[in-house]
Amino acid sequence: NPMLFNELGLTAELLRAVDEQGYSQATPIQQRAIPLILQGRDILAGAQTGTGKTAGFTLPLLQHLQTSERNRRSIRALILTPTRELAAQVAESVRSYGTYLPFKTAVIFGGVSINTQIAKLKKGVDVVVATPGRLLDHMQQGTIDLSKVELLVLDEADRMLDMGFIRDIRKVLKIL
Repeated sequence: NPMLFNELGLTAELLRAVDEQGYSQATPIQQRAIPLILQGRDILAGAQTGTGKTAGFTLPLLQHLQTSERNRRSIRALILTPTRELAAQVAESVRSYGTYLPFKTAVIFGGVSINTQIAKLKKGVDVVVATPGRLLDHMQQGTIDLSKVELLVLDEADRMLDMGFIRDIRKVLKIL
C-alpha cells in the first residue's frame, strides 16, 4: 500500500524540499530503504532506473547529517558513482533535497581541473560525490580528508564493478 513521504520519519526541512520537487508519495524502494537507513542500518538495494533510488539514499543521508551535528564542514558522507554524468546528477539531488539544510557538497571527477576541486575541499564540505579514479588522485595527493566519513554510498555498484573499479573501491574502503 502506498506511503506518503511524511510517514517515513523525515525532518520538516527535507519534507519541504521533497514537496517542492513535486513528490508526495514514496516509491517502493524509498519506503523500504529510508526507514532502514535512518536506523543506521547497512543496506544493499536494487531497483530499475526511474524508481527514485537516489532520493532513497540522499534523504536519509542528509537527515543523518542534520541530526548528528558534529564535525561540520568535514566530509561526513561519501557517495561513489561510476561516471561523471552520474556524479553530477547525484550531487544535484543532494543539493536540491538539501536546499533547507546548511550543508556543502563537492563533486569530484576526472577530466576537469583538480585545482578547482582542491580549492572547494579546502573551504570545507560535508558531502562528496566522486568517481573512484579522481577520488584516489586526491587521496594520493593528500588533498582530501576522509577520516570523518560516517556514511558511504556505492551508487550503481554493479556498474562500477563491470567497469573494473573493484581495486579502486577496495583502496577507498581500506582508508575508511
